[in-house]
Amino acid sequence: MRSFMVKPFAATALALTAMGALGFAASAGAQSRDPAYSAARAAGKVGEQRDGYLGVVGEQGNDIRAMVRDINNKRRALYTSKAASLSSTIDEYAFTTACRLIAETVPGEKYQAPDGSWKTRGSGAPERDPKCP
Repeated sequence: MRSFMVKPFAATALALTAMGALGFAASAGAQSRDPAYSAARAAGKVGEQRDGYLGVVGEQGNDIRAMVRDINNKRRALYTSKAASLSSTIDEYAFTTACRLIAETVPGEKYQAPDGSWKTRGSGAPERDPKCP
């Protein structure tokens, strides 16, 4: 597991910028979400990881793995672009985005807890890394 050390001010500034920058991307992505992705997410086959990328939960077929790989390639490209424009690292940007994406999960969806285990979101707030803004 990577360790993320982000200065408090830098983390706050990065978090605010990341939320604004990804807000439009997330809403646009949700509206045009692939039905296979929506189905896999609802079925708990995929979930939000604590590093900002989508993860495969348990043993899944090649179709699910390929879909996750494609989504993560797109996320990495977005993170690379946004991090460069904010004078941040890709890992810092991805981590901040993970905090937001995990917070935005809905009951029944999977997410990765700070200890790395997969959790199913209940009616309460998800467990997030204490370093999340």
